[in-house]
Amino acid sequence: MIPFLDLKKINAQYEREIKEAVSRVFDTGWYILGNEVESFEKEFAAYCGTKHCIGVANGLDALILILRAYKELGRLSEGDEVIVPANTYIATILAITENRLVPVLVEPDMNTYNIDPQKIEEKITAKTKAIMPVHLYGQLADMQSIMEIAQKRGFLVIEDSAQAHGASLNGKRAGSFGNASGFSFYPGKNLGALGDAGAVTTADDKLADCISAIRNYGSHKKYENLYPGVNSRLDELQAALLRVKLRHLDEDNSRRRQIAARYLQHIENPKIVLPALPSTQENHVWHLFVVRTNDRDALQKHLAAKGIQTMIHYPIPPHKQQAYKDMNHLHLPITEKIHQQVLSLPISPVMTDEEVLKVVEAVNEF
Repeated sequence: MIPFLDLKKINAQYEREIKEAVSRVFDTGWYILGNEVESFEKEFAAYCGTKHCIGVANGLDALILILRAYKELGRLSEGDEVIVPANTYIATILAITENRLVPVLVEPDMNTYNIDPQKIEEKITAKTKAIMPVHLYGQLADMQSIMEIAQKRGFLVIEDSAQAHGASLNGKRAGSFGNASGFSFYPGKNLGALGDAGAVTTADDKLADCISAIRNYGSHKKYENLYPGVNSRLDELQAALLRVKLRHLDEDNSRRRQIAARYLQHIENPKIVLPALPSTQENHVWHLFVVRTNDRDALQKHLAAKGIQTMIHYPIPPHKQQAYKDMNHLHLPITEKIHQQVLSLPISPVMTDEEVLKVVEAVNEF
């Protein structure tokens, strides 16, 4: 069986360093908001090319706390509209509705699967206050166009960078384009923890200060609370593990690009729609390699019979979920077509060339 993602094998590459990091945390006797979190925050901010990083409990909380902090700072109010891609994972939408803001769904560009800037203009109203682009599958959204739209109108831009650790354009990395960005370090991400973890990046001093307090019961100083906060802190142990894996992230992303290049070069089945080539190699970190076909279920069964595990990201779009039944009436044909046709092939830094070849052969045989 070729697994979709072999997390055990991925982490085994760094077993010695990981065990040293665990021992280091254990020996300090300090397990919450200590040196490891502070060090990781500095290192990840430097990696992304931004001033601040605030470690939080998970990627969803990262987005929730950005919006919550902007409400505390008076930049957003209940009922404000946030423009967001319709074909994102539901977490992006959850962050908006959790803050009693209104998600305005915009169709993606079918070539990149990212939000279509040309369609953003059509959805702007007097209530629009922010745009939340998602760097889906590891490819940067068209941030130049999005930032131009936002700056012209004074909108906030909040990047959902949960799938795009290290993706860059002209030397600028995901997490440094907008006013703020949310990252997830869920184990399956390109930079994955050994449990839940997340972070916010921003160059905004006031926002960073506010989020740092809100994540810790609304407090910078124990028993003195500035905001009605929450408990959403990056764990010392996970921070230590992330510091180890951050050192290897560029190398891992490079291997993902090699595998993607082989898929793009050698998969030649006319029934399969391959991802479009990114504008530059660095623009895409290939968190997922997503193909499309009218016979998605048949392709998945065919590959399973060949011993190849695949995944569907994602079978049901947010506006058709029971959780958002008030949006079930919406018809978004591009988004719905994507969700009916996509299938994610195995891609990870520990795949062998032989495994890649087997996937190519099996897809071409379909």
